[in-house]
This record gives sequence, structure tokens and C-alpha cells, in this order.
Amino acid sequence: MKNVIYFSLTASVLSISAFAAEPNAAQPNVVFIMCDDLGYGDIHCLAPETSRIATPCADQLAREGMIFTDAHSGSSVCTPTRYGIMTGRYSWRTRLQKGVVTGFAASLIASDRPTVASFMKQQGYHTGLVGKWHLDFQYLDPKTGEAYKQKQHKTPPVGAKIPDGPVHRGFDYYHGFHHARNMEAVIENDEVIAHDPTINMLPRLTRKSVEYIDQRATDKKPFFLYVPLGSPHTPIVPSAAWQGKSPLGPYGDFVMETDAVVGAISNALERHGMTDNTLVIFTSDNGCSKAAGIDKLAALGHKVSAHLRGSKADIWDGGHRIPFIVRWPGHIKPASVNEQLICLVDLFATVEELTGGRVDGMGCEDSVSFLPALAGKPIESTRAGVIHHSISGHFAYRQGKWKLCLAKASGGWSSPKENQAPKGSPKGQLYDLETDPSETTNLYEAKPGVVARLVSQLKSDVLRGRSTTGPQAKNDVQEIVLWKSAAKSRKKTIGTTVVQRSEKNVTSSIVGRTE
Repeated sequence: MKNVIYFSLTASVLSISAFAAEPNAAQPNVVFIMCDDLGYGDIHCLAPETSRIATPCADQLAREGMIFTDAHSGSSVCTPTRYGIMTGRYSWRTRLQKGVVTGFAASLIASDRPTVASFMKQQGYHTGLVGKWHLDFQYLDPKTGEAYKQKQHKTPPVGAKIPDGPVHRGFDYYHGFHHARNMEAVIENDEVIAHDPTINMLPRLTRKSVEYIDQRATDKKPFFLYVPLGSPHTPIVPSAAWQGKSPLGPYGDFVMETDAVVGAISNALERHGMTDNTLVIFTSDNGCSKAAGIDKLAALGHKVSAHLRGSKADIWDGGHRIPFIVRWPGHIKPASVNEQLICLVDLFATVEELTGGRVDGMGCEDSVSFLPALAGKPIESTRAGVIHHSISGHFAYRQGKWKLCLAKASGGWSSPKENQAPKGSPKGQLYDLETDPSETTNLYEAKPGVVARLVSQLKSDVLRGRSTTGPQAKNDVQEIVLWKSAAKSRKKTIGTTVVQRSEKNVTSSIVGRTE
């Protein structure tokens, strides 16, 4: 992309694939830092012409590693993206067809489904999570064992027990919170241990991340540290030390404080001599939220989505194209840029290849390893394309330069929303991102052949229960609506496609317009 500072696309200094297969090589540590609602344009080195926020730590990570300019979250909102990261599977294959979860409910991740954490644990890693979970779990009364009800508890009580949280899905250690509305409830492992003002959460997560690295420094076992921050998502509460640091107000301050977490973790790794043997990934779960005051920031010269259209919740790229910076000294060429298409669901297959392990049977249905890209090589994908999903459940399909949106408008919060689309608008959108990265010229009616091909491939990927090659899979739900706006506007089902697999008596269906 022309507005990125670093331009080298050459290969790294050694073969990562060979490293992963070498039996006596020390397994690398993996640190995965994910911000919450951080836009592509919020990082200065990704959009130097339109970013007015200083992000020195992320910029340094980019100088020492690789920027991916075409990386996407599994959804344009929080929960679905996190499900995809943990399982290597799109969240719309589950009961969560739109929106996010709110806690006080059974985990969205089935107890028998492999996660990145459980897999890494099997490979001999210690696994830690410091931050936001947002994939549902229950809170139990420690005396009676009965589940607390959300309508009775604005904040989960101190002492509440969690029977299906991160430590039950593969993590050895967990310190954090469920989601923004319950941020005051601090959780450690399987218990709510304290109530703490929300302004203290980001400093807490910074401190606990560093403490985790300090503790692992005394153990020869490699570690996987997942740091899903709750910032710069609302509540936008920069701590006292960071207030007034940015010319853009509280949001800018909060982004700068969030960026400092990258520096704190990098310094901890350096202090213990772990930098060279640690793969660090820095990213975001979706685009910037309108709650940040996008228009006011733009008036000050800061574009949260840079050149991209839309923001959090939308099916346009501003909703799900995200910052993605990777560092691994000696394996990734410094200050390099990679333009290959990747998605956050790809983390699972990547660590699978990195460790030389393998997930047998269920798991990784939509995940493709981007490990070769770190060495400047082409990604070997068995996936025809990447599927995007908006807050309202609208689908988009990306293949090469083409992006097909099964929506008339944003599919999310940006204007025009679906019910605001001009009368007579095409029922879908098709963009050539090679010539039109800002998605301004809709080619849906001009390229019917491309539309038909992409719709057909999307239907296949949905119905097969996976988008990669591998063992037969199935979705958790019987019906998945592809054309949300069409089905909703007519208030009834419009056309049904049913695929039957007699060998397992599995029936899957797509509901909605299928042409």
C-alpha cells in the first residue's frame, strides 16, 4: 500500500518451515497482543499521512519485523473474531449468527473443541491469557453452585466461580475480565477476585503481562501468551499518567497508552534475553468504533480507517481490515511489508505449522497457515477465499482482488445502513480492491459472472462446514441466512438450498437469496 512507510518485500534470512520441522530446535515463544476497536489508521506507520496519534512502540515493532497490509479479523465485531482466533473456525458456524455475547451464559466454545491454547499445551507450552475473554462463561454462587443471573447482577459478585472459562479451554493461567460492561469484575483463573474501577484495567493488564513473562523466564518450557486488551474500546478511560498526551483528546490518549503495552512487553522479553526466540504478533479485533468520535477525529486530521471505507460493525473493509505487525528476529526481515491476504482465524493453523504438531479430526476448519509469508514466501492455501461478516450477520466474500458484499449498504453502523440504502440500489456490492481499495464503485450489476462465481464459492464454503480441505465437517446450526437484507425485507424465507450428505445423514441449508 502506498501509504505504508516500509516497502521491502524480500524473503527473510532463513527458512521458517525448516525451523519448525527441526526436531532439536528450541520451540519459540508466541505472544499475541490484540487491541480492542483499534482502527487500521490509528497506527502511525500504517497511515503516516492521516494518523495524528503517536504509536512509537508499534512503529518500532514494524521496523524490526513485518507489516501485513491486507489482514482481516474474522468479523467486524468482538466475540466472533475471538471465537475464530481460538478455534480456527468462523463464528457464524455456531449459534452466534450476529452481534456479540454478554456473559452469564455457557461458553460459546464447546468443551470438546480444540483451541489454540489446548493445542499449544499439548505441544509442551505453558499457556497464559491476560485480558478480555468475551466468549461467554457462567458465574456460579460459591456456596450453592447455582448460576447467577445477569438481570440480578450488574457486576458479577466477588467470589463467583467460573466453570467454563479460559482455564477450561486450554489456558494454564488467566487474569482479566469478560467484556467491557463487566470490566470492574477482575477474574483470575476460575474466580472473580476483586472489583476495581475500569480506569485501572489497562495498567493492570500491562503489569500482569510483564509479570507473566518474568515468571516464565525461570522455566525452560516455551510459552504462549495471549493478551487481548480491552482498549481503546469504551469506556475510553486513559489513566492519569496518559491524560493529555495526545492532541486528539481521550481517545488519542488511550491509543497511546495501549501502544505502550507493546513497549512494556517488548522490554520484558529483552530484559530476559527472550526477544530472538519469541514470535510477537500485534493486531486488533476489528475496526475503530463510532464511539471514539470518528467525525471529530477526522476534523482534526486523523482518519481511524485511513483510506478504507467504514468502521467497526461494517461489512466494508474499515470494519475488519486491521493492523497486523509481526516480529521474530532472525526469521523475519526487518522493515518488510507483506501484501498477502490473511485472516485472524489463521492463527491456529500457523502455530500448528510452527510447532510441527497437528490437530486431528475436528478443528481448524477455516484456518490457513501464514507462516510461509513470514519468510517472504507465498501462502499455500487450500481456501478459495476469505469470508467477512458484519455485526448484523451480513456476509462478504473476498477472493483475490474481488470483494462481494451480500448487502446493499454498510451492513453495520455506518451510513447508509441497510434500511437507508437508496431505492433501487443493487441487492449486493462488488468491488475491485486492486483499483478501488476505498470501495467507491459498485460493479455488482456490471460483472454478473464474477458475482455468480463468488456466490457459488461462498455457498460451498458455508455448506461444507469448512472452507479448507480436510475431514468432513458440519455447522452447529441447521440453517444459515446468506442474504440478510432480502430475507428481512420480505419478512419470510426467500429460496432455500439444501445439501444432503447421506453417508453421515447430515443436512445443511442456506436460507435466503442464493442467486
